Amino acid sequence: MWPQYILQIQQGDTKALARSISLVENEVNGYENLMKMLPASTTPVIGITGPPGAGKSTLVDALISLLVSKEKKVGVLCVDPSSPFNLGALLGDRIRMSEWYNHPDVFIRSLATRGSLGGLHPKIIEISDLLKAAPFDYIIVETVGVGQSEIEIAGLADISIVTVVPEAGDEIQTMKAGLMEIADIFVVNKSDRPDADLFVKNLKMMLAPAFNTKQQTIPVIKTVASQKKGIEELLTAIEECINGEQGTRNHKRSWLLAEKAYHLIQQKRMANINKEALKLSIEAAGNNFNLYQFIGQF
Repeated sequence: MWPQYILQIQQGDTKALARSISLVENEVNGYENLMKMLPASTTPVIGITGPPGAGKSTLVDALISLLVSKEKKVGVLCVDPSSPFNLGALLGDRIRMSEWYNHPDVFIRSLATRGSLGGLHPKIIEISDLLKAAPFDYIIVETVGVGQSEIEIAGLADISIVTVVPEAGDEIQTMKAGLMEIADIFVVNKSDRPDADLFVKNLKMMLAPAFNTKQQTIPVIKTVASQKKGIEELLTAIEECINGEQGTRNHKRSWLLAEKAYHLIQQKRMANINKEALKLSIEAAGNNFNLYQFIGQF
């Protein structure tokens, strides 16, 4: 069963890919065996993150358009906020990408965060690895845009793009170091707005090697994604990052895999922990409850 799924995915069967993603999402019995059979892959994963309203979905749409025009195949994972009622994805932003859903060179899957605070889906690592087994040239992961907590994308993507808008001038001054640290590329979207050039200048000063721990200069790309302006320059910057110094790439890859391994081990060890059962055990202990004696049982 599982080898057949792997073969179909490698042959570009999107139905088999979609079905496999559902099996992983729903933790169908034996899905771990599917994951163990995945071949090694070097398909680059591009993470696009940033605050709400920065135009991430429009940017992804423009990037897909450019890649398709260059005869590239693209897999896209869009992580949406969850509905508070059924934990499904709220798909409002996906309207911007509607023209690509039936395109033979594009695969798009919307995923719900299901309460994850890092801006990603609980099974995002496994799902992105499934996409890497398919014959895509690029994989794009767009996060929900929950702000400064979404640095988890750095543990998933080979290249992390942080998208901001010119109005974020004051916010940039107080932006947490974490979000600044993860960026391989900064995109200033909606750069046709007033004061965009001044904002870009100030951002470049903040990103200079003298002011951050990265040794190389981080590219800052101006875009107007709704008009597809600056997208060619962005793709050039992405390809330069992908084809960058091999030693740096290998070092980062080791950290990415270590981060993935950590999260997966953490999930596995917490799999049998149920909050409702914890609550009942605590209630049963009554007034003599000691938190530290309790957690010592696990």
